Amino acid sequence: MSATAGGHDGTATQNAGERLGLRTGMVVQELGWDEDVDDGLRAEIEDAIDADMVDGDYGNVVDSVVLWWRDDDGDLVDTLMDSLSDLVAGGVIWLLTPKVGRPNAVDPADIAEAAPVAGLATTTTVAVSQDWAATRLVAPKSPR
Repeated sequence: MSATAGGHDGTATQNAGERLGLRTGMVVQELGWDEDVDDGLRAEIEDAIDADMVDGDYGNVVDSVVLWWRDDDGDLVDTLMDSLSDLVAGGVIWLLTPKVGRPNAVDPADIAEAAPVAGLATTTTVAVSQDWAATRLVAPKSPR
């Protein structure tokens, strides 16, 4: 049992980073940071990987990307495609968006439309903090 059992709202025994499948030793790239991000969520992700997240200038492959995205941030397809540039094959993009009803919330239909255009598939969406939801995006498995 970890010393950080339970999130801020006490709904789970794993922290948000662990619920996202992040673990010690993984390199996680953070994109889209701004003043409105959830610092508690960021800390839980960094606790799960036992390191700081790297930024867009990292210049090496990463195991996962955490992409903060708001409705007014521009073209989601372009940003998703850019976020693939450092991602290792089989890596996951976690698209963090404000929950429905929050300022700058992203319509789930926009994500569902943008992901396949960027060559990605949406697999699941989970609440990771009071104000943010995370959508898991992966490159679809190629048919055999």
